[in-house]
Amino acid sequence: MRLVPMTAALLLSILLAHPAVAEDVVTLSKGQSVYVPVYSHISHGNLDSQGQPMTLLLSAMLSIRNTDLHHPITVKSARYYDTDGKVLKEFVAKPVALGAMASMEQFIEHRDKSGGSGANFVVEWVADKPVNPPIIETVNAYFFGTQSVAFTSPGRVIQTKP
Repeated sequence: MRLVPMTAALLLSILLAHPAVAEDVVTLSKGQSVYVPVYSHISHGNLDSQGQPMTLLLSAMLSIRNTDLHHPITVKSARYYDTDGKVLKEFVAKPVALGAMASMEQFIEHRDKSGGSGANFVVEWVADKPVNPPIIETVNAYFFGTQSVAFTSPGRVIQTKP
């Protein structure tokens, strides 16, 4: 197969920009506070006569996945905040132990627009010994009829426990 020079140059630049083997450095942790964006609605379309865009309400599923193969973690808190930073709900009434490779979810209905476009979770977790940090993200979705939108929002560590 013969590559056209432009195609070969593009392929070469992609390969050089993204190594074939990417090695993630795992930093073990005994606990973190993780900020996770939630999109209870997204704006779209054109502005109406009052200068407002159309909005689409979304559901959100908070997913907390223990990625450690051998050790449990404990989820101490999953606070849901609105756009103004007000706590709307604590989803973890008492600490929840997640075994090795276990997961848990919390769900916000699509009709719940109380969080606004800047809604978020702050999840706090701890472990007795240093472990692989969990994957914490939201899946924001809308599925009705022939229309669908779905995307994930990864969490970001905002505090590490000593």
